[in-house]
Amino acid sequence: MSLKLRLTDDMKAAMKSGDKQTLGVVRLMLSAIKQREVDERTELDDAAVLAALEKMVKQRRDSVSQYEAADREDLAQIERDEIVVIERYLPEKLGEADILAAIAAAKAQTGATGPADIGKLMGVLKPHLAGKADMGDVSRLVKQSLS
Repeated sequence: MSLKLRLTDDMKAAMKSGDKQTLGVVRLMLSAIKQREVDERTELDDAAVLAALEKMVKQRRDSVSQYEAADREDLAQIERDEIVVIERYLPEKLGEADILAAIAAAKAQTGATGPADIGKLMGVLKPHLAGKADMGDVSRLVKQSLS
């Protein structure tokens, strides 16, 4: 089952069960996906849907830090609750050891040896790790391994 269909089914289930929080967040996710489809004039596949959901999680994490800085714990908690619902649809994150193994394999594949090869290495890693790992962490580990 595609991720969009799963979201639609979960929205219907949340409507029937009266789970307003989950319903609201699932509607936000479907809205973001639909908006991206309209903007790009294309049907999103699961990888693109995952990218949209990752973006939503990142936006909410930024909001949490801003709300905490403004001493608005009530609003920060709402954002954290939304993150929990969104993360149900994301694949489990890879550990640092798995990321380092992927970096080593990509280095062997591309022959990357120094900092000048960061872009080439990230180009190989991104399709394999998108949605499975925080790309900021991947970038940091790539820079460490190439320096």
